[in-house]
Amino acid sequence: MMQRRRALQILTRVGLVVSVFSPQSQAKEQERSLGAVATNREIQDDVRGGKSAFPRWASAPKPLGKLPPGADGLRVLGEPLFRGMTIGPIESDLQPGRGYGSDDFGQTLDVLAESGANWVSLTVFGRAWDLRSPGISSRFERAPALVRQSVARSVEMAHARGLRVMLVPHLWVESGGWRAEIDPQTDEGWRERAIAYESFVLPWAKVAEESGVDLFALGVEMRSWVTTQRAPSLYPVIQKIRRAYSGLLTYAANWDDAADTVIWGALDLIAINAFYPLHWEDDASKEELLAGGQRIAQQVTELAELWERPVIFSEFGYTARTITAIRPWLWPEQLGTVQVDPEAQAQAYQSFLAAMPEAKGFGGFFVWRMYADLDDLSQEAAWGFSPWQRPAYGVLEEAWKERYWGDPLLIQSAIQ
Repeated sequence: MMQRRRALQILTRVGLVVSVFSPQSQAKEQERSLGAVATNREIQDDVRGGKSAFPRWASAPKPLGKLPPGADGLRVLGEPLFRGMTIGPIESDLQPGRGYGSDDFGQTLDVLAESGANWVSLTVFGRAWDLRSPGISSRFERAPALVRQSVARSVEMAHARGLRVMLVPHLWVESGGWRAEIDPQTDEGWRERAIAYESFVLPWAKVAEESGVDLFALGVEMRSWVTTQRAPSLYPVIQKIRRAYSGLLTYAANWDDAADTVIWGALDLIAINAFYPLHWEDDASKEELLAGGQRIAQQVTELAELWERPVIFSEFGYTARTITAIRPWLWPEQLGTVQVDPEAQAQAYQSFLAAMPEAKGFGGFFVWRMYADLDDLSQEAAWGFSPWQRPAYGVLEEAWKERYWGDPLLIQSAIQ
């Protein structure tokens, strides 16, 4: 209870204790939600045949209802566990017709739907110059208006294939620093930062509302903001997002600070960029890697029960290189020589996901990542994160077929 008590201490200092800290007061609302289970879905024969563990919609998915309180909120709502993929944009004026909303993007959606996915995540960017400057530019490789059009078109295309959509505004630090360490340092700098961030994220919340996005992440890896005494300054931004966007709302924390994040009480789901190490020694055995997956599953359950919300992995992945399961966050300049190893990537996927079907409170995951054009191999190195055309993709397809604790009982009974 220490993390929750700490959050309460921070918020009560400024009068921002949120009513959702007492979910028992919402019991009647939960009872009303029980009748909504699976009213808008059809289970096709391929569910019983083992092709997919979740129902395919006969048409575009209907809007999600209000999430009932509790770690099993998605299950009570009748919503299948998230089986998702992040589709990386190719939003460049130098590569027209290959990014979001393109024919190539549509083909990628077809592949994912056929493989068993039921969600996709779209990423949009803003620019911060460095870790000290409070300002944010909304232009990233293409004019913002064009990107908004391509995102709206992408949502329409995904929904037409029965896929739900999460939209994630993401900050890129031009100087090369990590967004989690952004710190304007002064009170005035943080006030400017909150204003700049609102100007960046609120237009995307409006795009999410207008295009029917199913889940909106208000930010990514903002450790210096959401785990500190600065967190209350984000609440006015959250409130404005709520007024602009009526769907489910989350925030994508880094794997090592999700437990310290204090804003979960104002959001519908807990989301984690889940680049967890599975072990701490380079020569870890298969059994040790599997044990690492078990530890992660236990952490998920504890966090879900603490905040009484489902936990999803807004990003999850391992690169196709040696020791990827040990330090998955390292980049080339930190690695020196890189040895390509697709089998190591597949083993990391398998070890990570093996414990998740029984993890209480686990709401699903988005893999990081494939790209809008599957044939474009220029977006990352040969040892990169994409599982496409690697053994890891087969592991992923099997994981998407699996029955999870978070799936509604209707689905579970259909695949037993």
